[in-house]
Amino acid sequence: MARVRTGVRAMGAVLAAVLAASLAGCSSTGGKRAEERAAAAAEGRSAVNTPRWTFAMVTHSGDGDTFWDIVQKGAEQAAVKDNINFLYSHSDEGQQQAELVQTAIDKKVDGLIVSLAKPDSMKTVVAKAVKAGIPVITVNSGSAESKAFGALTHIGQDESIAGEAVGDELDRRGRKKALCVLHEQGNVGHEQRCGGAKKTFDGTMQNLYVDGTNMPDVQASIEAKLDSDRSIDAVVTLGAPFAAAAVKAKQTAGSKAEIDTFDLNASVATGLQDESLGFAVDQQPYLQGYEAVDLLWLHRYNQNALGGGLPVLTGPQIITAEDADALAEYTNRGTR
Repeated sequence: MARVRTGVRAMGAVLAAVLAASLAGCSSTGGKRAEERAAAAAEGRSAVNTPRWTFAMVTHSGDGDTFWDIVQKGAEQAAVKDNINFLYSHSDEGQQQAELVQTAIDKKVDGLIVSLAKPDSMKTVVAKAVKAGIPVITVNSGSAESKAFGALTHIGQDESIAGEAVGDELDRRGRKKALCVLHEQGNVGHEQRCGGAKKTFDGTMQNLYVDGTNMPDVQASIEAKLDSDRSIDAVVTLGAPFAAAAVKAKQTAGSKAEIDTFDLNASVATGLQDESLGFAVDQQPYLQGYEAVDLLWLHRYNQNALGGGLPVLTGPQIITAEDADALAEYTNRGTR
């Protein structure tokens, strides 16, 4: 089964206890209402009668990034349940992302969800949103800056801890020399992932910077590195779409390096099943989108907050071939 970090396991136990307590306290009427809400959400209808608030999500995603497709799907499904008008926009350029946030502010949205992969570009505009009375939740990137920027909470994985989990897993697999492939320069989360892996990895790890918007270039860069250094026995990519490029690079270079990756999608699940990939680090993007919308709704409706000033962790979880079969149903429908 998947090996889950201690902090994530503890969080799951707390949530399970809360859920059990709430179920035990439900009256027959409460249970019926819960069933009605679930049925309404399943049919694409709102499960609540709160006002139709508008929430905007602005991320640092580039075009065609399957990870962010999953985040968006989770957010959209929560929005249906919560009677939310949901607006989504994205740009992998920091200044353009900030401009999209400003557009959301100008529309006077009722809640804002942002990622902070490039926090310096986002600091001023997030402060404007907070000053305008718009509640903000940060998601995926920016856990270190979230509270200082005035956000209610941060939802995602701690990137340094996730990197450390990768280093530990590489050690467990007996790897000695690894390549960490960074596909977006300036993304602080990516640097933290590779830095965390270097911290716990007993072998040597080298960073390789590639142009993530040009997949042939990504493949060629990895191939050249594997061709020139036969001692590399592991390649770690920082996003699911880049794992496939690394597998092709390995094949062309005739390398025996294991390909591992952050993030999970249907393609990665298949790669784990056929063992063209060694392991994946899942941070549950669907959960990030879903919970971001749901927590904004709870804040608007009931002034609730989660985290107690600390990030709400959705990962990391190490996924291997033995876990892939159980997750295939969910990766194929685009929710894991």
